[in-house]
Amino acid sequence: MPRATVLDPAKGWIDAMLREDLTAPRKQKHTARRIYQRLAQDHGFDQASYSTVCDYVLVRRPQIEAEAREGHRHLDGMVPQVHLPGEEAEADFADVWVRLAGEVVKCHLFTLRLSYSGKAVHRPVDRTIGVSYVSAR
Repeated sequence: MPRATVLDPAKGWIDAMLREDLTAPRKQKHTARRIYQRLAQDHGFDQASYSTVCDYVLVRRPQIEAEAREGHRHLDGMVPQVHLPGEEAEADFADVWVRLAGEVVKCHLFTLRLSYSGKAVHRPVDRTIGVSYVSAR
C-alpha cells in the first residue's frame, strides 16, 4: 500500500485539471505553477509546496495522456515491405555548404536511395547548370 503524502487530498483536483488540458489549446494548458495557484484559490489547499506539486504533475501528466490514448491505441506489429530490384527509389535535394577550392559555396545535395537494397547515392550538384562537383566513377 502506498504511503500517504501531503498531496493526497489534492491529487483528484490536479488530475481533473490535467484531464481538462487534454482538449485545451496548447497555450491554454495548465502549467505546474498555475495548478499550484488554483489549488490555493479554488480549493483552499496550501499544505503542499510548489516543488511537490511540480513533481506530481511531471509524473502524472504523461500518465493521464497515455490513459486518454488507450482507446485510440495502435496495434503493435509491423507490415513487411517487399521491393523488387530496380522497382522503386526515393530522390531528394537539400541545400548544403561545401568548401570548394578554399571558398565556402552553397550547393545542392542530390540523394537517391534504392528501396530494394537500401543503398544510397549522395552527390553535390549545381542545379543551375546540372554539373556534379564530384566526378563520376
